[in-house]
Amino acid sequence: MSHKSLRTVPVYGEALELCKVSREIASYVSFNKDLLKLYQSQSLRDIIADALLTDAILIPQQIAQAEHSKSHTERMKSASFISIMIRNINSYCTGLEKDGVREKEYLNLLREEVKSFRTSFKKWRISLSKG
Repeated sequence: MSHKSLRTVPVYGEALELCKVSREIASYVSFNKDLLKLYQSQSLRDIIADALLTDAILIPQQIAQAEHSKSHTERMKSASFISIMIRNINSYCTGLEKDGVREKEYLNLLREEVKSFRTSFKKWRISLSKG
């Protein structure tokens, strides 16, 4: 597999967009506006926002790792890790709703972003299997 630029990998761009939306929503819903300190918070909402950010940031990193790996096993490992993070992000949306986030349209925006990413991700995962 040749080293191709991540800019030519559609799922990578989608992952960065998912990251951006996740960051905006985490910033909006959290009580602690310093996103780097969310992990220190005792607030469930801040803890969920921190987990959301962490998983959203890991997705493009895992895509990059898979794209640059020559090992089929490693590429598949990254893909299954991303699948878990996608499920987690949907769970975080539900958790934030249960914690009282009233702006459901923001959470639904994130869910739509996840749905769009998932479509692109499935195509990419199939291409990894062939690679």
